[in-house]
Amino acid sequence: MNRAETLTVTAWRTSSYSTNGGNCVEIGEGITHAVPVRDSKNPMGPALVFSGDQWDGFMIALKGGALFTQGRGPLT
Repeated sequence: MNRAETLTVTAWRTSSYSTNGGNCVEIGEGITHAVPVRDSKNPMGPALVFSGDQWDGFMIALKGGALFTQGRGPLT
């Protein structure tokens, strides 16, 4: 994907596990070839864009307990 390419996101959503603490990311919907991710505290800021394969790998690692927070154990 070209860095200058504009993404048209139909909606942004947060995880059902998110709380109102403000430490959330939002996932852009409506794009078939990419997964945009942004900071919910800065909705007008930049988004990181991952390929579907990259996002799938991240989700597999997350659900499998392969990702850890510093000193607090696995992310769940």
